[in-house]
Amino acid sequence: MFIIFEKKINIAIFYVTMPVTLRQIKLKLLLTKYLSMKKRILTLFTVFLVAISSTAQKVEFEEYDLSNGMHVILHQDDSAPVITVEVMYHVGAKDEEKGKTGMAHFYEHLLFTGTKNIPRDKWSEIQSSRGGSGNASTDWDRTNYYQTYPSNELKLALWMESERLLHPIIDQKAIDTQNEVIKEEIKLRMDKAPYGKVIYGNVYQHIFDDHNYSRPMVGYIEDLDAAKLEEFQDFYNKWYMPNNAVLVVAGDFNKKEAKTWISDYFSTIPKREAPKRIKIIEKERTSEKRVTEFDPNIQLPLIGMGYKTPSFKERDAKVLDVISTILSDGKSSILYKKLVDDKKMALQAFSFSRPLEDYSVYLIGAILAQGTSADDLIKEVDEEILKLQTELISDEDLQKVRNKFENQFVAANSSIRGIATTLARNYLLAGDTNRINKELEIINSITKEEIREVAKKYLTKDRRVIIDYLPESQKKESN
Repeated sequence: MFIIFEKKINIAIFYVTMPVTLRQIKLKLLLTKYLSMKKRILTLFTVFLVAISSTAQKVEFEEYDLSNGMHVILHQDDSAPVITVEVMYHVGAKDEEKGKTGMAHFYEHLLFTGTKNIPRDKWSEIQSSRGGSGNASTDWDRTNYYQTYPSNELKLALWMESERLLHPIIDQKAIDTQNEVIKEEIKLRMDKAPYGKVIYGNVYQHIFDDHNYSRPMVGYIEDLDAAKLEEFQDFYNKWYMPNNAVLVVAGDFNKKEAKTWISDYFSTIPKREAPKRIKIIEKERTSEKRVTEFDPNIQLPLIGMGYKTPSFKERDAKVLDVISTILSDGKSSILYKKLVDDKKMALQAFSFSRPLEDYSVYLIGAILAQGTSADDLIKEVDEEILKLQTELISDEDLQKVRNKFENQFVAANSSIRGIATTLARNYLLAGDTNRINKELEIINSITKEEIREVAKKYLTKDRRVIIDYLPESQKKESN
């Protein structure tokens, strides 16, 4: 149940936020096809298409607070007889104490055990018997739980989530069971995954010296093994409360009915004093750092350049996403064409951002082809970064990037589940639920000059950490 960011080397980049229904997508595609056939009336129909696109991208929602501080967001969409209920808690791996890591991810598993009124290990059985499904995910900033059902099961979904919050089963038997499950998951998805330390963020220990983003999102197994039952219960009591959560209902439902059930199941859950967060300030790097990591699961080295960059809430983070697309999104991108196609120096090239609440992480890198020197490849990448810092990209390339973002936004938010998560995240971490309706506008307002200045500001040598990610066999050779 990890959140995995994969792009090319199993890393995905985007938290996308522009929802469009299937009917609107089809209409837009038909119009686009028609425009390409009728070039003489391109201007007129382009205006028409933009107007329809703007309507499609608008996500209507209502939000309010319960008396206990739980925030509620309702998004109605009757395009399919389906509903999603999601609860996101403002707690993640960064909130763990030293020596007590892994708790946030542990609860992602533990809270499927059962509750006072849901028998142990019957959660999934109840879901599937009513035509539903569900899951959860964790990162450094938040933990979310979601369920998707046919529309007539909204009451069940709300009751189950209220049960999960009000009185879950947290006993030694559940702890022992989930501890073994998590160990196996870590072994399978991280310890045995090629380039796993990059995919799951273990290399962030080299990018952050002070911030808790330096710790693995899943924590350390030795901490979980040493943790007592009381410590697990204390973690739950500290973070799992209605006033540290947002509830989203999205899909085909009756709003009046939904509000009644939400009040019945959630408003009576007691509010507690929320823990005070102390933001850890990570000082700026002033000189380049180079480190080595070894991986027994790979045969070809990876070279990476890691940067601490701004919170995903900041405009500069969006500009860096645009830069990432220019550098490595697709076979026509700068790094892929140069390093993979033309010079045959790499099997794959990538750049991506992991967007987080306090800071983000930006990585540029490549999997080296046999016989390629890491220093030679770094030199080639630096040449392209320098061009971004000193030259303006073309109008054509800028438009190409905008088109890619729009397509990705449309595809990733065509489901109510995707919309629910975006609404929850924007409220909880960005403090602006309506950010969902601003994302594409921000992307389209980014200028060529802004791209140049942001590249110049953040992608400098003195701000980066170079990571030589090598096969384990090279460690033995060096010894």
